[in-house]
Amino acid sequence: MAELVANCRGLTRIYQDDAVPVQALVDVDFDLAAGEFVSLAGPSGSGKSTLLNLIGGLDRPTSGDVCIDGVALSTLNEAGLSDLRLNKIGFVFQAYNLIPVLSARENVEFIMQLQGVSARKRRERAVAMLDSLGIGDLAERRPGELSGGQQQRVAVARAIVTHPVLLLADEPSANLDSKTTAELLELLTRINREHGVTILTATHDPVVMGYALRHVQLRDGRIVSDEKADSVAA
Repeated sequence: MAELVANCRGLTRIYQDDAVPVQALVDVDFDLAAGEFVSLAGPSGSGKSTLLNLIGGLDRPTSGDVCIDGVALSTLNEAGLSDLRLNKIGFVFQAYNLIPVLSARENVEFIMQLQGVSARKRRERAVAMLDSLGIGDLAERRPGELSGGQQQRVAVARAIVTHPVLLLADEPSANLDSKTTAELLELLTRINREHGVTILTATHDPVVMGYALRHVQLRDGRIVSDEKADSVAA
């Protein structure tokens, strides 16, 4: 059996909405093995983003626990969670979350700067990563000078340049046209296959699901199906 990158047991997350409790997740058990490419699907409000945020240590469960690369998140304080996110997890958000005053290269370097990587090494790695994603010639442009697809590639470069054990993508195709979506998914597939990066993406887009190797469906905060893909698009 492949090594587990993420291990979730009994995850429940309850929010207070105008003093009325809302169960976003209910007693969810979920495992993610090294090298998997998994789509997390379901209608709006099904709990996709909540589960992604709990696995990424961006939120804490009401009950239950998450282990990432063998570390139980419940044992970590905020500084420990920040350190785990910095060194173990890459994030790709639908809004890209690039820093507008920094160039594409500087955005990719940013996480490495937080890790204490030297200026020379982080510049070399950032340029090499942007080159590998086909946008090396745009390295000195700021986000406002890039198309949506180019910004998403910068976001992917920033997420994987530190070689995380897990890449989390929340609705990565939401702001992209069909051609750019296909290019992004082919890129993620290459990253998964060639570099062994484990990918979990929350999506409602059937095109995105077509590239995943495993499909998990959520409804009303519960996992209602978990199946291997019969075939993939790439």
